[in-house]
Amino acid sequence: MKFSENWLRTFVNPLYTREQLAHALTMAGIEVENVESVASAFEKVVVAEVLSVDKHPSADRLKVCAVKVGDHQDDVLQIVCGAPNVSSGQKVPCALVGATLPGITIKKTQLRGVDSAGMLCSAKELGISDVADGLLLLPQDAPVGTDFRRYYELDDSIFTLSLTPNRADCLGVLGVAREVSAISATPLHPLRIDPVSHEIDDTLDVRIRAIDACPLYSGRIIRNIDTDVSTPLWLTQRLERSGIRSINAVVDITNYVLLETGQPMHAFNLAAITGAIQVRYASSQEKLLLLNGTEIELTEDMLVIADDYKPLALAGIMGGFESGVIPGTTDIFLESAFFEPAVISGKSFRLGFSSDSAYRFERGVDFEATRAALERATYLIQSICGGKVGAVTEMKHQLPLRLPINVRISRIQRVLGVDIPQQHIGDYFKRLGMAFSVQSGIFEVVPPAYRFDLAIEEDLIEELARIYGYDQIPAHFPRAGLMMLPASEKLRSPINFKEKLVNRDFQEVINYAFVNAEWERDLGNDDPITLKNPIASQMNVMRSTLIGGLLSNLQFNLNRKQTRVRLFEIGGCFVKDKKNEAKQIERIAGISYGDAVVEQWGLPARNIDFYDIKADVEVLCGSSAIRCERFSHPALHPGKSAQVYIDDRAVGWIGELHPHLQSKYGLQKNVVLFELSVEELLPKSLPVARELSKFPPVRRDIAIVVDNEVSVHSLLTSMHEGRSAIVTDISLFDLYRGKGMENNKKSLAFRVLLQDTEKTLTDEEADFAVLSLIKILEDKFGAILRNRSS
Repeated sequence: MKFSENWLRTFVNPLYTREQLAHALTMAGIEVENVESVASAFEKVVVAEVLSVDKHPSADRLKVCAVKVGDHQDDVLQIVCGAPNVSSGQKVPCALVGATLPGITIKKTQLRGVDSAGMLCSAKELGISDVADGLLLLPQDAPVGTDFRRYYELDDSIFTLSLTPNRADCLGVLGVAREVSAISATPLHPLRIDPVSHEIDDTLDVRIRAIDACPLYSGRIIRNIDTDVSTPLWLTQRLERSGIRSINAVVDITNYVLLETGQPMHAFNLAAITGAIQVRYASSQEKLLLLNGTEIELTEDMLVIADDYKPLALAGIMGGFESGVIPGTTDIFLESAFFEPAVISGKSFRLGFSSDSAYRFERGVDFEATRAALERATYLIQSICGGKVGAVTEMKHQLPLRLPINVRISRIQRVLGVDIPQQHIGDYFKRLGMAFSVQSGIFEVVPPAYRFDLAIEEDLIEELARIYGYDQIPAHFPRAGLMMLPASEKLRSPINFKEKLVNRDFQEVINYAFVNAEWERDLGNDDPITLKNPIASQMNVMRSTLIGGLLSNLQFNLNRKQTRVRLFEIGGCFVKDKKNEAKQIERIAGISYGDAVVEQWGLPARNIDFYDIKADVEVLCGSSAIRCERFSHPALHPGKSAQVYIDDRAVGWIGELHPHLQSKYGLQKNVVLFELSVEELLPKSLPVARELSKFPPVRRDIAIVVDNEVSVHSLLTSMHEGRSAIVTDISLFDLYRGKGMENNKKSLAFRVLLQDTEKTLTDEEADFAVLSLIKILEDKFGAILRNRSS
């Protein structure tokens, strides 16, 4: 949004300098992107009249002009000019001797032997425009001898606003003036728009076929206008300084009203309209040639202004070429309407071009000013182009409701952090043009029709903050008490897991949670969570295990000639629960490949194996004792994999990669992996203090023969559960299978330590405790005693 500062000050003129005005707007949320002067500083340039033009005696392209620069007879100068459009009778700007223009100082000189006392100027030479085809021609009523800078209002600046989409009310100079008035508490001088009395009874029928898209439409006929009349200088200046070029008087006026009020308008050539005006959705395969020369094929969701036979304009976006106002047009139909933003939104983007009208309609315009804008344009057209005005035809249906919003004073204070008195709050709402009532500390505020962005309590609190002044709200640094957060000794930290694995010569990796579906199938998940919009074709599912990423990391390292790789990752995995809903689980996984230790002279080289990784997992689990049981997993070697338990909780698994996956991924050596649940690893047992005995311990060994299927864990568990108080420790120290042992049998030897805190144990007490353990093994597991030593 660009506009002239002088134009703005005709509506509101605060005691602000240009810089202060720009700062005030920006601090109120209306960002001023740029402020630039209309023209560079210069002086001694006046309005002049070319009295005569003669050919230069020595140069074909130069002319010798007699130029009147004042009211006296002596104010006629001889000036040599090379402009192609110079002719007698013209009013042009003239730089007198001594004038300093951008890049040039005017001196009395001779051009090809002819004296020249000044220079006739183009817009480019004055710094008003970047291009110029010749002299800057002025209206014939321009007073000769007047200071050109004052006449052309060059002590002006152009403001460029960068508006957010919610502030469509500031897409007109009047809307910006309302903001400045509210910010600065300066009186606003709004337009006085009186209805124009109709002189003829000519009207057009208006039929709204799409009431939801166009709840308000007004228009009138104006006959016998003169479209060849020149647009007044003040109007073209304001258009040009807003970035709009002059076309013809009627089009210039509709553009001017758009910039002034924010209400888009359109003028149709009445001769191109057959029958009634219809506001309807387009039919399929209809076509329309627009004013920009683009022919478009209309779709059924596009709103059009049509007559009884054809579409005339794309509603709210651009008029049609065939119904446009052109030189020689004498009768027009002037339109002013309100279109629902949702109907206009997105159409310009689809068509590949935008327009000032679409930019405003898709954000919302003031439907209460639609009729006033029609009257304003009518007045200007009649004043400039003449003509006879017809009566207004207006069709009105259900317009958007402006529902009241409740704003609590307590909420204002809480959100803003300042105590604004109730009287001041009411004053701010008045300055913003909002009607309100207040009762029991609650303001009931009705937003004006031009503020589509105000819908909830927080919106109005933001408005109060803007007018109160963001820079007036004190900055309080956040204050919080510092205290030690409780750290439970019964929980481990994932950081602790990382430290332990790094100390075990592992390196951490971080992979995407999006993985290849083939990885998931290889690792035993045939029903992964599929992504609807994957970032890449090979990352189309969510991982249910960390192993796929680690295998990819392993291949990456092997491709770069690394022979020993030890990697781990902690991250989220995603599985489906019983309700088929996604569930996230934190896991920690590691992979090891190559030599067990770095190549060295002190130890022989050997490949990593199951027990190396089991040792790593034991360190990872800390003081919690783990046990491993045979386990079957589709991605692991069937004879070299195990489920890991802490107490009776399954926390994960360890194993070698299945041979067929090892072959598929081109891995020459065995790959040993583990994956554990982070949640299950977090709890840890605390040490319990007990009395230290001063008396010597007694050792007894128990050697038994049991079936191969009997696990050592079950034997130890049963003995611990049934032991007497003097048994302090039971552990396995020998396992034998082979010669002298029956098939499917194994020999196990347990060490039993016994100790009392009050006395030295006798042999009878020790033997009785050991016999109790043997009986448990015999009764429960069918164990056969091999020997018993002391």
